Amino acid sequence: MTDRSAGLELQDVESGYGESMILRRVSMKVQPGQVVCLMGRNGVGKTTLMKTVMGLIRPKRGVIRYEGRELTSSSPDRRAKAGIGYVPQGRDIFPQLTVEENLLLGLEAADPKLRKAGIPESVYEQFPVLKQMLHRKGGDLSGGQQQQLSIARALVSEPKSLLLDEPMEGIQPSIVQEIERVIEAIKARKTMAVLLVEQSLTFATGIADYYYVLDKGTMVAEGSSADLSEEQVRKHLAV
Repeated sequence: MTDRSAGLELQDVESGYGESMILRRVSMKVQPGQVVCLMGRNGVGKTTLMKTVMGLIRPKRGVIRYEGRELTSSSPDRRAKAGIGYVPQGRDIFPQLTVEENLLLGLEAADPKLRKAGIPESVYEQFPVLKQMLHRKGGDLSGGQQQQLSIARALVSEPKSLLLDEPMEGIQPSIVQEIERVIEAIKARKTMAVLLVEQSLTFATGIADYYYVLDKGTMVAEGSSADLSEEQVRKHLAV
């Protein structure tokens, strides 16, 4: 029987590129309704971890489970259809497609009922600017607007878990605040699990329930975000 309360779980996962191992015996959990912040210096394996969870990189060892089902060898599209949404680093939208076409592509992972209903109005409530720009090409949007589009595209299929890889990176402060409000609203509903790569201590302690710190491909610290201290940040995150 599937344990739907189990959320996302990695157990002793080792992953990398070719013969180069980046992640070493990584274990972590993200429970439904929880915001978990993954922190670490640049180049320690955070994006590799996110890609491994999403199936873009096949782990060499270990197990990935989602809602009690093993997904270690599953394809990215199967993981998306299982309810995992992914917003990669760097505003990965389709620049030649319109905003509306980008959003409709996000519906491909949704169940047939959702696809038939079309883009949910809640997405436009979260990102009002996108409704005003539906017929504009994605490549014509500002960097911050493209990031909003990237997050909205992941949300249209109403995923049960959302992976966000540095969504605030290089974004103007006004749009950072809008993205923060969306994550806060998701957290308040307590139905979606969020795994967030983020370097800001203020943000991590302000919105995340739990944190993990990755260093040289290994988890070196974890705990309640309320207990994340400046000393830990200096030890594990300072350049």
